Amino acid sequence: MTIIRLLLSLASIYNWSWKQLDINNAFLHGELKEDIYTVAPPGLTSIPLGQVWKLEKVLYSLKQAIREWFAKLSSFFISTGYTKSMNDYSLFINSSEGSFTTLLVYMDDIILVGNDKEEIEWVKEALNKTFKIKDLGDLRYFLGFEVTRSKKGIMMNERKYALKLLIDAGPLACKPAVTPIDNLVKLSSTRSVPFTDVHAL
Repeated sequence: MTIIRLLLSLASIYNWSWKQLDINNAFLHGELKEDIYTVAPPGLTSIPLGQVWKLEKVLYSLKQAIREWFAKLSSFFISTGYTKSMNDYSLFINSSEGSFTTLLVYMDDIILVGNDKEEIEWVKEALNKTFKIKDLGDLRYFLGFEVTRSKKGIMMNERKYALKLLIDAGPLACKPAVTPIDNLVKLSSTRSVPFTDVHAL
């Protein structure tokens, strides 16, 4: 979150462009560097009982999927002139002669921030040719945060997340009410007189 806030602050101060990208089927792009075998899926009768398959590509359920995907994405960025930050390995930077572009990666979501619109468009095209991406336009939602930009600056909130919690818990349509008890009252199970009619309170 510190890096995200820093990037958004820089984008606000210097009026940089920011884009959000999503990689299609990200984990399936990873290349296996070790031998992994799996049992044939249930219902497949053409494979003799007891035989296994050797995987040639990464599957989503593999423990290696995230590692291999990130390794492939990192090598792609480095081959296109970006350097990996030593402070945050999910941050890639390209800076030269007044041009500054940075990519922040979280799984298959990418924030692209910078002052060079041509570089931003070039990176989007290169990513699309290699991995097939969805260009989500200007940044709006990232890691549960809703991000809005105005002339006054940038605002981040978790409105969408809070609404989801209310929907899941059920009280979304409830009417708000003040607590029906004085918050200065000290309750005791031994020293006070019991209420005669709790419904009258």
